[in-house]
Amino acid sequence: MRILFTAVLLLCAHCAADNVVDFSHHNNTMLAAVLQKIHNKCPEVSRLYTLSESSVRGVPLYVLEFSDNPGRHELMEPEMKLIANMHGNEVLGRELLLHLADHLCTQFLAGDQDTISLIRSTRIHILPSMNPDGWQIATNNGGGKDYLIGRNNAADVDLNRDFPDLDRLVYNGAPVNNHLMQNLKIDYPIQPETEALIKLILDNPFVLSANMHGGDLVANYPYDKSMGNSPTEYSSSPDDATFRDLAVVYASNHPRMSNPATPGCETAENEFAKQGGITNGAAWYSVPGGMQDFNYLGSNDFEITLELGCDKYPATESLKQEWEDNKQSLIEFMWATHMGIKGVVTDSLTHKGIAGAVVHVRNITRVGRAERRNLDIDHDVTSARAGDYWRLITSGEYEILVQAEGYEPQGKLVSVPEGRHQEAVVLNFALAPAAEYSAYPDTDSTPEEMYMNYMNEYNP
Repeated sequence: MRILFTAVLLLCAHCAADNVVDFSHHNNTMLAAVLQKIHNKCPEVSRLYTLSESSVRGVPLYVLEFSDNPGRHELMEPEMKLIANMHGNEVLGRELLLHLADHLCTQFLAGDQDTISLIRSTRIHILPSMNPDGWQIATNNGGGKDYLIGRNNAADVDLNRDFPDLDRLVYNGAPVNNHLMQNLKIDYPIQPETEALIKLILDNPFVLSANMHGGDLVANYPYDKSMGNSPTEYSSSPDDATFRDLAVVYASNHPRMSNPATPGCETAENEFAKQGGITNGAAWYSVPGGMQDFNYLGSNDFEITLELGCDKYPATESLKQEWEDNKQSLIEFMWATHMGIKGVVTDSLTHKGIAGAVVHVRNITRVGRAERRNLDIDHDVTSARAGDYWRLITSGEYEILVQAEGYEPQGKLVSVPEGRHQEAVVLNFALAPAAEYSAYPDTDSTPEEMYMNYMNEYNP
């Protein structure tokens, strides 16, 4: 692969000079053409594809992928996605993602080592417009001057309220709070754009993603729906610390998002900036059926929502500065896909990967000279088809327990350092087949009960 990369760089160095995206608002036809041009410019490290469903009006939902092996998942290589224009009249993210795609291609061809390293180690999926019909409606009606026209799709449905409400299952006492779509049937007619994203989320081993909106300037993290009756109640997920770190990655690299001198959208003082440019979603306002929480509760994917500015449809002349303000935040957020640990879970006898192994985390980071936190993070991830897994966690000391049906559970300790622009700590597991899977005294136990029994034995 290194030989291929070197040959590509030597061959294409001359074509890296010019960007193919100008600073303007691109209509749906232009958007597709720009993505095609970027792919044509970097065919060795990109793939242009469309999602399973088109919009209500039949506009394809285009995704541009960047990878050193486009079109294929590579063992232990994490995947991430960036999505914009879910609300059709919130358009800045749409333009930023076009410029990001162009930037990745141009910098790769120019031999920028950081970009080359990112593309070699990460599979990146970029969807500039989830709601092209809404964009067209907003644009046809005054260029986004109305705060609501074009927000919804062509069937007048808010796509960020159209996902299965998995928060409700967790808040009502579901025994686990991950992969909740496995036994859930959708009992209402979902929109084609929503269906396309659900399939994308469930069919790919995404680790991290961001959903780009507009109307304020803040990085928003789960939970997005309030646990109680209050419409503004901080509702922390088990991964609250990790989500806060991910939000800070974006906000702290943006010159205005975390700057207390930045005025608020409706007031002179900016409460979000005082909080570092981040907010818990439910503490801001409750969103049922949102895509952010669906990712977290329905898959392994950790998603945050980025509000990119007060003006939902910014003027053309502001786009260049907006790109400069968001560029570093986007780059650092893509690198955050490597935060924490990763590895492969295999059968110790056959050495084959085990799909669906459950990876549980306990935080044992010292908080004093001797005291440890000793806290279970009650949100598990599962290994992908080939047995590889990724677990986003902040720096610290952890106990990792892996279990899979038919195998003896296995625990390991790991120290996760502060890292920047480097791959995650590798922690592999080779599970021994259980002599008798029913060796537990209570043979009628559910997998969750068996798991908790083991945890009690492993950590008395």
